[in-house]
Amino acid sequence: MGKFDFRPTGVMPALVTPFNKDDETINEENLRNLVNHLIEQGVTGLVPVGTTGEFVNMTFEERLRVIEIVVDETNGRVPVIAGTGETGTKLVIDATKAATDIGADAAIIVTPYYLKPKAKGLYDHYFTIAEKTDIPIVLYNIPACTGVELPWTVVEDLVDIENFIAIKDSSGDYKYFSALLEKVSDKISVLIGWDENVLGALAGGAAGCILGSANVIPKIWLEIYDHVKNNRLQEAQMLQKKVQKLARMLINSGALGAKECLNMMGVPVGTTRRPIILGDALSYELQDEFRVELEKLGLIEKKEIIFEIGEKELTSRFYAVGVTPQKISDFSLKVGESLVGNRVELAHIDLLIGNKEGPVGDAYARALTHPAKGREGLQVILEPNMQVKPATIMIPTVKVTSLRHASLTYGPAQAAVAKAVMKCVEDGILPKEAAEDLL
Repeated sequence: MGKFDFRPTGVMPALVTPFNKDDETINEENLRNLVNHLIEQGVTGLVPVGTTGEFVNMTFEERLRVIEIVVDETNGRVPVIAGTGETGTKLVIDATKAATDIGADAAIIVTPYYLKPKAKGLYDHYFTIAEKTDIPIVLYNIPACTGVELPWTVVEDLVDIENFIAIKDSSGDYKYFSALLEKVSDKISVLIGWDENVLGALAGGAAGCILGSANVIPKIWLEIYDHVKNNRLQEAQMLQKKVQKLARMLINSGALGAKECLNMMGVPVGTTRRPIILGDALSYELQDEFRVELEKLGLIEKKEIIFEIGEKELTSRFYAVGVTPQKISDFSLKVGESLVGNRVELAHIDLLIGNKEGPVGDAYARALTHPAKGREGLQVILEPNMQVKPATIMIPTVKVTSLRHASLTYGPAQAAVAKAVMKCVEDGILPKEAAEDLL
């Protein structure tokens, strides 16, 4: 088989790059350990120096060193597809030639970014790279990061050049992905890079996936891949549903989320390079949610913790990272805040929770007995006659001015709040034994 006959398939992690905490230099030992860990999990390839690998925050020499380490440690066990994307054509050619000399099996090249070419410029960019290099090339479309979408019409023209063996699509646009499957899947491997869409993509004919989340849950993605290839769609559906929330969280948090998960799992990879930091790009609340999801999947151990609510002493699996019994023993009043969505779909929630006998209980009673016009409180129910426990009331922070406005405020929002409260009790974040005592 010639080198341009290589077709990537299966599950391939977009590798994180381990850094040292003190000076943010590459931690070579942890990178080698990560390579071995993932190969032992059964992955079908490794993709260093991509988006999840933080290539944009690394020097040219650092990128080549990471590729060199991965190629050396892999030692031919699985293919290595090295990221050689850059802003300009000449820069990509230089990086791709260097990756070829190191021994990478293929190069994955993201569309140029910052200065944004159109269709003709994109075709010329990739055509010139293929002409000047001698390695299989994976096209890479991720418009959310680059600001440039690679039109499927350009891809359709490029696949007649033997260097191009695959495309990774991380747009999240299934219409675009379907066009790729229709137009080019008979000539190159079409790979999904959007973690939430894996099942649909594989069932539609994708050859495999390159995912940041495959650093964290490679075995589950491999199981889904195997189920689809063997026509066991029901089993694949169950697994995709099981990891859908984690996949969504990892998409939204990028390399930082993947690294937090790996560190929790005992696979040390450090943190991301600044300016991407914990507490900003990834909130501490979301870090806690990662722990919940990893515990659900059995990837980390659930820990018992004793805490007090009122006069009750409860033992529960309390998931919050770094939260001690002393911090939560006084449960008279807790305050939280959340923002979800963006622009016109932005939802903002202020949360109060506490004992019935405390200030929250007083506020709860007053909201029901002395409602403010346009901001009437509504007791949250999941179904008719099924009150949520702990008892919950929702009050709009904006004044309701019409019936339509009220239907939006008290309809979908009420259902979402009800499900969230019930889920917190089900997961043990709120102890079931104390549900009657809290509001």
